[in-house]
Amino acid sequence: MNLYLDAISANILRIQRDLELDKKEVSARIILNRYLGKDRSDRHTLMEVFREHNDKCRALMGINFAPGTVERYETCLHLIQEFMRKTYQKEDCYLDEVNRQFIDDYEFYLKTIRKCCHNTTTRYLANFKKIVRIALAKGWMKKNPFAQIRFHLDPVEREFLEKQELKTMLNKEIIIPRMAQVRDIFCFCCLTGLAFTDVQQLKAEHLVADIHGKIWIRKARQKTKNMCNIPLLAEAQKILDRYREHPYCQTHGVLLPVCSNQKMNSYLKELADICGIRKNLSTHCARHTFATLTLASGATIDNVAKMLGHANVSMTRHYAKVLDSSIMRDMQIVAENMAL
Repeated sequence: MNLYLDAISANILRIQRDLELDKKEVSARIILNRYLGKDRSDRHTLMEVFREHNDKCRALMGINFAPGTVERYETCLHLIQEFMRKTYQKEDCYLDEVNRQFIDDYEFYLKTIRKCCHNTTTRYLANFKKIVRIALAKGWMKKNPFAQIRFHLDPVEREFLEKQELKTMLNKEIIIPRMAQVRDIFCFCCLTGLAFTDVQQLKAEHLVADIHGKIWIRKARQKTKNMCNIPLLAEAQKILDRYREHPYCQTHGVLLPVCSNQKMNSYLKELADICGIRKNLSTHCARHTFATLTLASGATIDNVAKMLGHANVSMTRHYAKVLDSSIMRDMQIVAENMAL
């Protein structure tokens, strides 16, 4: 009983100290209400902070945030709600209830119930960590539950098309208009390195002729606002010419009739089967293809970084793959130099 009374006394003194440190009114009634959990004026909930953050992101969509980023945070919010319902049988919780055990339980839920891989789980946790940082910055949380947690992503081998595979796809006769359109847009991305959002927004104003009459794509990336400077290859120009009079392009003022990313990725699976390519194609695969093939053809990594719109070459290295053809080319030079 004495130990229990000592614990009560320690808790009351802690509450009094917290009120004094926060420069708030101190009285017996306020301390008692906080001790009994009746004082809700200073306690904020996780969903309150999360929704406020997402509302601001939505209001800044197209200014500071890409639509995909806003959608990702909405998905993260729904996952947190689903996790609390199934694990704790409640819709919301106070911020001081978000501790290390909460984080561990959420990670376990994502990996077991939701069947998320390690990298996907890590990205959801990183999104959640931002919400916690906001609460900490506002003084609504005393302890950081992520304090001892360090994120790392497992290396992922990205798919890309070999030169022959890209050529096969470009020359494949496709009679289904929907699939032919998807093929053209995907190949255009392979030939320019543009990300899906950027090719979706590509307009005539982004095509610029230099003093030699060569056409360039000069466009700021939607994601980073870094400028892309890409010489337009002949094959890419042919694709643009093909859709010059397309009704969608005329109506929306764009150069290519690009559907949604989800539909594109779905159709690319069919396209791979039609072309006999045994790879899991996605819209981002085109960007990796451009980086790999340009580097393998002798372009410097600095020039490729400029075309991709990267701020530095360290990001470009994630896209670069060493091809057998590159190894053979270098070894032929070595053989010539070492010839006795």
